[in-house]
Amino acid sequence: MTRQERAVAPEQGASADRGKGLFYVHTLGCQMNVHDSERIAGVLEADGYVPATEEQFLDKDVDVIVMNTCAVRENAAERMYGTIGLWAKMKRERPNLQIAIGGCMAQLDRQKIVKKTPWVDAVFGTKNIEDLPQLLDQARVTGTPQVEVHNDFGMFPSDLPVDRGARVTSWVAISMGCNNTCTFCIVPTTRGKEHDRRPGDILAEIQRCVEGGAKEVTLLGQNVNSFGYGMGDRYAFSKLLRACGTIEGLERVRFTSPHPAAFTDDVIAAMAETPNVMHQLHFPLQSGSDRILRAMRRSYRTEKFMTILGKIREAMPDAQISTDIIVGFPGETEEDFQQTLDIVRKARFSSAFTFIYSPRPGTPAAEMEQVPHDVAQDRLERLVALQEQITAEELQRFEGRDVEVLITGSAGKKDADTHRYTGRERTGQLVHIGVPEGFEAPQIGDVVTATVTHAGRHNLIADPNPAEGQTYELRH
Repeated sequence: MTRQERAVAPEQGASADRGKGLFYVHTLGCQMNVHDSERIAGVLEADGYVPATEEQFLDKDVDVIVMNTCAVRENAAERMYGTIGLWAKMKRERPNLQIAIGGCMAQLDRQKIVKKTPWVDAVFGTKNIEDLPQLLDQARVTGTPQVEVHNDFGMFPSDLPVDRGARVTSWVAISMGCNNTCTFCIVPTTRGKEHDRRPGDILAEIQRCVEGGAKEVTLLGQNVNSFGYGMGDRYAFSKLLRACGTIEGLERVRFTSPHPAAFTDDVIAAMAETPNVMHQLHFPLQSGSDRILRAMRRSYRTEKFMTILGKIREAMPDAQISTDIIVGFPGETEEDFQQTLDIVRKARFSSAFTFIYSPRPGTPAAEMEQVPHDVAQDRLERLVALQEQITAEELQRFEGRDVEVLITGSAGKKDADTHRYTGRERTGQLVHIGVPEGFEAPQIGDVVTATVTHAGRHNLIADPNPAEGQTYELRH
């Protein structure tokens, strides 16, 4: 679940009682935005609003729509304005409908949003989610847009009421903001300097998640492995991982995203030695050229990156490692790009989020000489082709293996009579499982151990036949 549109809505449907009104939260961006949207939903529910179902939203039977925005790339901003334009039509049809815009774009450029979308009722930032109900009330009374964007945290989002989008898997933020100064990145502007939570508060929230039915928790931060540096404890993150291993009922722990420069041996050891910490890692490379890494102001070079990668794989040979790569960064030459391809061939990432560089206003890289779009597009296509080949080869290694899958939903029909169920195995690969005839079908939250029978382009298929010695075992 990573960089895609997400919506927060109740799993069983909204109550017939509309309370102060039915609301719907539409999310753009990363896992941290999903985390924040769960808090947006929580504060609205605490104020008397009722979450709408997907069907109610599609039927336009809602009273409040909230968009939680992303500012990392230009296309996210374009999608934001396009979607809000469609909502303007809904508002003309339903004048009492209220629209609110929050998140990183609101934090970055609230005045532009107000100017371009005058039909929006409330604009709030990443640091004042708790103000949304009051802003909606004021807009309803005054008939004018309400704008409130704080530069400092009034309350850490994780301390707010929450309506989690899923019960079996939970997001838990350990920090907010970023202290790095990457020349391409807008996050320090939209999220501010890094603020770490107290370890005890984090573990208490994880315990509440487990008591609420969660079997898996993902720890979130812009740079999770620098957690604790501000408190003077450079070992705080590895200690936190090991502490997660003591929580009864917590079966799986993941985290995202670490920064290569701060990925230390104690974190590798904690991952390898804590049974419920999964051997899955998102490890952002960004570029395979040291010259470009320097221009990006990334505080590592390719030799250090590959050395750390080697240590991780020595400690955890089964680790599945994904990455981020930007092509067409200002000043990137064909030689720089070839160096990126070389690193990708050597690193053999399980997958990669690949992007054409997108200038963000106010960042140093936006003022640099830009690479022509057609050149960057050509490089992206070559990079994607290479990574797709590597991904397919790495997935094929799973064929014939037994994998342990935490079921999170249904994958739809395989044919007229058979459904597949979907989830992720321990190292994070997506698996679709067919239930053999005569065997019990799983429910969400169950764990199935099954034999992988086929590797797809981006997922694994397990249609085991126990008569042929293949495994299908269900654990509630």
